[in-house]
Amino acid sequence: MQGGRRHCVQFAVLPWGALDARAWGSADRFAPAELASVLGDYATRVITPRGTTAVTGLELMTALRPPTRAVKDEATGTWGSGPQPGSLSAPVDPAPPEAPDEHPVVAQLYPRGHRRTPAEMLDEEAYDWIRDPELLTDAECAHTHAVGIDVNMAFAAAANRLTVGLGAPEHRTAPAFDKALPGSWLVDLSHIDLDPRLPNPFTPHGNRPEGPAWYATPTVAYAVELGYDVRPVEAWLRPETGPYLDAWYTRLRDAYMATMERLGVVAGMSPPDFLAAMERHKQVDPGQAAVLSAIKATVKGGIGKLRERPQGARYRPGERWPALERPTWRPDIRAAVISTARVNMHRKMRKLADTGLFPVAVLSDCVVYLSDGPSPLDFLPHTPDGKPLPGGFRLGVSPGMVKHEGTQEFLWAAQLLDAGHNPARHIKGTDAALDGE
Repeated sequence: MQGGRRHCVQFAVLPWGALDARAWGSADRFAPAELASVLGDYATRVITPRGTTAVTGLELMTALRPPTRAVKDEATGTWGSGPQPGSLSAPVDPAPPEAPDEHPVVAQLYPRGHRRTPAEMLDEEAYDWIRDPELLTDAECAHTHAVGIDVNMAFAAAANRLTVGLGAPEHRTAPAFDKALPGSWLVDLSHIDLDPRLPNPFTPHGNRPEGPAWYATPTVAYAVELGYDVRPVEAWLRPETGPYLDAWYTRLRDAYMATMERLGVVAGMSPPDFLAAMERHKQVDPGQAAVLSAIKATVKGGIGKLRERPQGARYRPGERWPALERPTWRPDIRAAVISTARVNMHRKMRKLADTGLFPVAVLSDCVVYLSDGPSPLDFLPHTPDGKPLPGGFRLGVSPGMVKHEGTQEFLWAAQLLDAGHNPARHIKGTDAALDGE
């Protein structure tokens, strides 16, 4: 104790795998002084790392919006603990469609081994889509390159100003859709006919829905934005709402931007200068590159932890597991973030489609276009005065803008498409999943 405040020390025991290479890169091989600097910078910009970057992402949510606050009992004059407005104050069970298969809520509804349909479960995941190679035109096949662009901090950008539910879900039958209400909606969007050269915005696999399915509010709101009538059959909604992740986004955005600045990449750079800076940024300072990698992993891991599944060989399906007892176990919030990120991607792809540009593959926050040159500058459209297309993908360092992910020859991409593989997964020359992307 010091000055009435508790202090603690966190240890990173490297032989025990304290710094996962998928999050921290090669930081565990740094000299002690350099490693101390890396961990200190992360702690200063984000929070003191605790466990994995995923755990740290959750810890940051709780630190910025504590679940409780001191409340004075006016009758007795004593102080006690009370819920913090705008926070997740207590654990709540999910709605049945929001729960993973192992959850007791699901075990009570379906026999063991039952495979739930889209009408029985919420499936809001990131894109993993390729275009049917039969839909490639002769003009597209004449291109020489496949170029991938990647959205910076896509999940963080999706969390910004996102209204989420703070309390337990309430069941409604045949409700009118309200985009201001976070939750899950059972609605049939299969009648919506969209251009097959774009991934369908309502499913992670990018194919057209086959019937009624559960969707998070941002997905249904996008259907309305596209001009279609939606008539939910039922819904699980959360009337108590708030921008719970705003402070979390701001903290991580500032940490990311400060680290990128240390690596020589700043806001306001011209597209050519930005691309050149990104080509060399990881070599500028390996320590800061490790901090950057950890910040990105904190975003993705923190969002993933909102739906942490049971772990360990002793777990039995249908039993509760420890993660369910924390207020931040909220699969509905994870679904809303991923839904928003996917919709944001589709909205920008649709803008490029208006100019005749259609992607050939999408994987999470990476989209691949065909081009006559190896750079994003060779295909990204501009206005007549040379500015980026409004509403489309824009090169830049800020969250939500894009960077160059990688380039391969057209024939390479065509062969992957013919084989049913996703070029976006390998556009950098490595497997994005193995790289922690």
